[in-house]
Amino acid sequence: SPNMLLHGEQFLEIKTFPIPTEATLVAYPKLVEVVDKGNAGVVTSGSTTKDKNTGKELFYNESTVFIRGSGGFGGPKKGTDRGAATRTYKIPGRKPDAVVEEKTSEDQAAIYRLSGDRNPLHIDPEFSKVGGFKTPILHGLCFFGIAGKAVLQTFGEFKNIKVRFAGVVLPGQTLVTEMWKEGNIVVFQTKVKETGKLCISGAGAELRNGTSKSKL
Repeated sequence: SPNMLLHGEQFLEIKTFPIPTEATLVAYPKLVEVVDKGNAGVVTSGSTTKDKNTGKELFYNESTVFIRGSGGFGGPKKGTDRGAATRTYKIPGRKPDAVVEEKTSEDQAAIYRLSGDRNPLHIDPEFSKVGGFKTPILHGLCFFGIAGKAVLQTFGEFKNIKVRFAGVVLPGQTLVTEMWKEGNIVVFQTKVKETGKLCISGAGAELRNGTSKSKL
């Protein structure tokens, strides 16, 4: 059941620069691992995206989901170390080097749904209530993209980006992305302005051109 699934983490690696603006894409999915957390199963899947005509790899994604009530099957209790894909970033003990705010629209979830994510949790009020939410919530990948845009526009192109989803966002709320530059890494977190609660934590992006901002 979709209402038992929680999107926990997301990793994106960009393998080709510049990213082509036109291509026929083919995605090659795989199961990375399944971890037994007792009260939940944690499933990580990966997907390599290639240009159909050239065979060139463009992106690699990893998505980790928690499936509530699906643990206790005797699997491994801990996931493997896969470098940047599993790294958790620690927020530095100083004020952010940059802060970007962006207000989402009331119809943000409906618009993002056009990308192909048709989970009713994000559009159907009755289904959302079954999942424990008073109203439909925004897709995690949507506000992941908004946070990633803040990093891109502030510090330039990145080779990879990893986030941990820490809370929910309602369409119409304002996202505040706080960023700290640590060498070639931008550590960041995103809060919901209206509540002060984190929606993205332990996040980081590895800059493509080291410590300098690239031309956009």
